[in-house]
Amino acid sequence: MMWTVILFVQAALLYFLLTHRTRSKSEPPLDKGAIPWLGHALEFGRDASKFIDRMKRKHGNIFTVRAAGRYVTVLLDPHSYDAVINDSDSLDFNRYAQVLMERIFNLQLPHHQPAKEKAMMKNHFLGMNLCALKSTTSTHMQALLKAEIPQNQKDWKEDGLFNLSYSLLFKVGYLTLFGGERNNKSADASRVYEEYKKFDGLITKLARGTLRAEEKRTAQSVRQRLWEFLAPAGLTEGSGSSPWLQAYRRLLQEEGADKETQNRALLMQLWATQGNVGPAAFWLLGFLLKNPEALTAVKSEMETLELSSLDGHVVTPVFDSALDETLRLTAAPFITREVVQEKTLHMADGQEYLLRKGDRVCLFPFNSPQMDSEIYQEPQKFKYDRFLNDDGSVKRDFYKGGKQLKYYNMPWGAGKNGCVGKQFAINTIRQFIYMMLTNCDLELCDPKAQMPGVNASRYGFGMLQPDGDMRVRYKHRTVL
Repeated sequence: MMWTVILFVQAALLYFLLTHRTRSKSEPPLDKGAIPWLGHALEFGRDASKFIDRMKRKHGNIFTVRAAGRYVTVLLDPHSYDAVINDSDSLDFNRYAQVLMERIFNLQLPHHQPAKEKAMMKNHFLGMNLCALKSTTSTHMQALLKAEIPQNQKDWKEDGLFNLSYSLLFKVGYLTLFGGERNNKSADASRVYEEYKKFDGLITKLARGTLRAEEKRTAQSVRQRLWEFLAPAGLTEGSGSSPWLQAYRRLLQEEGADKETQNRALLMQLWATQGNVGPAAFWLLGFLLKNPEALTAVKSEMETLELSSLDGHVVTPVFDSALDETLRLTAAPFITREVVQEKTLHMADGQEYLLRKGDRVCLFPFNSPQMDSEIYQEPQKFKYDRFLNDDGSVKRDFYKGGKQLKYYNMPWGAGKNGCVGKQFAINTIRQFIYMMLTNCDLELCDPKAQMPGVNASRYGFGMLQPDGDMRVRYKHRTVL
């Protein structure tokens, strides 16, 4: 009997320690959820957008929730985003990034120098080096498309649009940045893609630590094969790898990373560089195929260009608007910071909230501003010219609460941690759309087919992916 009482008291004490947190008047509304320690983790992971929208209706533009033992403050007022984005003293970007590196890629970089890596990335993905990357990308894309859609092919080929877009653009990016077959012995880009897709399918569970036993074994074996494929990449200047990859190898070596750690870091870069471009191209092509007016407008603009011009600076306002609209509807990253010292958050409306050290702060631009009906009329609808003025110029004036927004569409992040490879990614998608629309006949197998829904578990991980596919047929265009 006594032991039963002791165990009960210990259990009650443990419950109290795991669940006890009260909100002070100066802090955001606190919603711990009904389940001790776990809190809202299950609902958050199942469909973050729906969960955050429910919390916003309940609490407003700022609130703190408990998820798997951590307290996360979600901020949804885009007028106040700079208070998070521009504060690198109280709020740290790298700590949470390191947590994800270890969970997803089994990677630790104890002597990592983020600022030095960022500077190196800018050197290779901007300016003259970007022009060289564009040219190499174009060469690989033309070769892969010719293999996929031979000029002498008269019959239609069929595939899922998502599979077509993701697989082809992955191979293009892999060959451009990692050097392809010259670095990987008998492993070709197709084999790497097949292993990569298995890994990509487990990304969200790896990040959340929710893999089942069999999935853990699969994740480890797939990672091991990808590490082996990537092992020779960037080791020598004559390997065929990009100058960026060679510079990244050198940086890792300077930081004291051994070969095994370097291979793990290369897998991280493979996912970072290839995980979003293919899905973005799929959504854009899908929206165009379902919207004849948009398809005609983009195709007409593309037909005025020469392929060689896409390697340099090119002005494509209609394509740019259609892409921005696609990203507004389908780019859904979290912008997360660790609170490393107590901070008073000053909101644009004059309210002030205290953020506790050890908590995390999360912005979710997909819900606000991107899907905000106050900012965008019919936000769920694809409008290819939403980011164009009547005179064809770029539209940048969007408002909320009567005030013009600085942040009205945030697929690339913001501030000093924004995506360095933005222009490279945009150009790759532009080249792909150009080649598919000008060199190929492409149409839906079923004209009545609807756009697939999204895989809701991928909210927070960059580009959304569909929960199905759209069957398309295509062949090389015959010029009369």
